[in-house]
Amino acid sequence: MCRWIAYLGDPVNVGAVLYEPSNSIIHQSKKSHMGYEPTNGDGFGIGWFVDGVSEPLKYRSVLPAWNDKNLIEITKNLTSSCFIAHVRATTGTPVQQTNCHPFRFGKWLFAHNGLVNKWALVKRELTFAIDPSLYPHIQGSTDSEVLFYLALTLGLETDPIGAIEKMVTMVEAACTKVGADKGIQMTVCASNGSALYSARYATQGTARSLFVTSDAKTVKDMYPENAKVGMFPDDAYMIVSEPLADLPGAHHEVLQGQAITVTLNGVEHHEFSP
Repeated sequence: MCRWIAYLGDPVNVGAVLYEPSNSIIHQSKKSHMGYEPTNGDGFGIGWFVDGVSEPLKYRSVLPAWNDKNLIEITKNLTSSCFIAHVRATTGTPVQQTNCHPFRFGKWLFAHNGLVNKWALVKRELTFAIDPSLYPHIQGSTDSEVLFYLALTLGLETDPIGAIEKMVTMVEAACTKVGADKGIQMTVCASNGSALYSARYATQGTARSLFVTSDAKTVKDMYPENAKVGMFPDDAYMIVSEPLADLPGAHHEVLQGQAITVTLNGVEHHEFSP
């Protein structure tokens, strides 16, 4: 159902992060170890923040990430202090560029892994609940994009975790009306360039996997001989769908029903209770 990574820290070479880890996001697009589907080849996207630019930039493509030569060219000399990358496995909506993550509005980026149960039956109610001023900005047909605009409607810019909780509450209420008992399945990440806001949740069953790393300095102290770890600045943090390498102690599972806020000051854990 998709894999994603989010980075925050001093500027890093984006291409190195995407391609060099042994279980990189590019590798996960071909063969993920913990995803619902092993192959995530229905498109790719990356959004990144640039100093002095008011909104993040993005590149999205319907090509599988492992076969996108433009992605290699774009990212090999690209540096950024914050970015989100996503590889897609569609849950039924078309393979088209406007359905690729991350989604962008103003200074915000948003990525999702999961689905809304019986999306076709709740799509109209949830889409029409979006603030009328935001509605014209919807470009694709995915549940994920609607989740983003619902969160924006419900206060993402001032209370990110609270807005995502309210969004889930609204989605579950709509699903209950049509007998979609499985409700929502999700890991999500939103960023304004200065922080990462993420949550792991499922109405029923086990939510998709999610991990947050220790700060890079701690990981480098643990594995001083690992050259790939050395490419990260000391203050770097990442949130990932699954560990990027087999480095015990480097990745910490985000528990189901938990949200996290990542800033340069560290990681804060919150109960996530819609």
